[in-house]
Amino acid sequence: MVKAIRVHELGGPEVLKWEEVEIGEPKEGEIRVKNKAIGLNFIDVYYRKGVYKAATIPFTPGMEAVGVVTSVGPGLTGRNVGDLVAYAGNPMGSYAEEQILPAEKVVSVPSTMDPVVAAAVILKGMTAQFLVRRCFKVEPGHTVLVHAAAGGVGSLLCQWANALGATVIGTVSTKEKAAQAKDDGCHHVIMYKDEDFVTRVNEITSGKGVDVVYDSVGKDTFQGSLACLKIRGYMVSFGQSSGTPDPLPLSALAAKSLFLTRPTLMHYNLTREELLETAGELFACITSGVLRVRVNRTYPLSQAAQAHADLEGRKTSGSVVLIPDGVDQ
Repeated sequence: MVKAIRVHELGGPEVLKWEEVEIGEPKEGEIRVKNKAIGLNFIDVYYRKGVYKAATIPFTPGMEAVGVVTSVGPGLTGRNVGDLVAYAGNPMGSYAEEQILPAEKVVSVPSTMDPVVAAAVILKGMTAQFLVRRCFKVEPGHTVLVHAAAGGVGSLLCQWANALGATVIGTVSTKEKAAQAKDDGCHHVIMYKDEDFVTRVNEITSGKGVDVVYDSVGKDTFQGSLACLKIRGYMVSFGQSSGTPDPLPLSALAAKSLFLTRPTLMHYNLTREELLETAGELFACITSGVLRVRVNRTYPLSQAAQAHADLEGRKTSGSVVLIPDGVDQ
């Protein structure tokens, strides 16, 4: 038996329960991993609330972790006991002391990288990679707008887009987050509580608009984000922390021939080759210093409910990591 966070009913952070579960031993093609650090993401909140549907209830949430391989399935090659590995995406269930994973879903963590840093960045960083490198390929001369610029993905998007030669505009809620966004490469930071971000973007771009908007906020920003785009601009909606946007008539995009996409990491890492390429570029950018990972808060795994409450209450910035109880950092 191992301890894990379980969800027996959908709802607020209080539905996250610390319980014992049986996970069994790895079968063919699987490995058993003892987690050292677990990333916290807004997608975990979506599953807890039922915005996204878990396959079964009860379930163990969590979409990314770093840990040590403790056993391998029959006949498995290429993975050894003691390997430090990371994973992000399906199968869900990382909020646990240990878990069973398909071997093809994990990647090796560089020996020089802190497991806490790797856990903080594997899902968010691979998300940032496909957003700026494949979903919309950011290039020198582009102007990009990043909402929640001081958040876990937002911070990485700002750094990566800046490194690729774009002019970066970011929206934040506080002065502290504004300072972080500037440090992360934002050329212009908008305090959305103090000024209308659509008006400010229009001023910054001299009325031309931006090439792409990366919007993880959803309902509160969606219409404004569309208004910020230039002709043939790209609206990349990859989250909805404020709620699901209102329905949009397809004809609304015609006014500026806009592109609208709602991508997910899973569809950009469909193959083992794509996974290795995405993670490889991410780890290389961290190792070279192109990207800095901000782990601004850690919580014991047993206190996941408090971590969720703080994330939803916008009391966090950068990445938040859960540490299994008893694991030394």
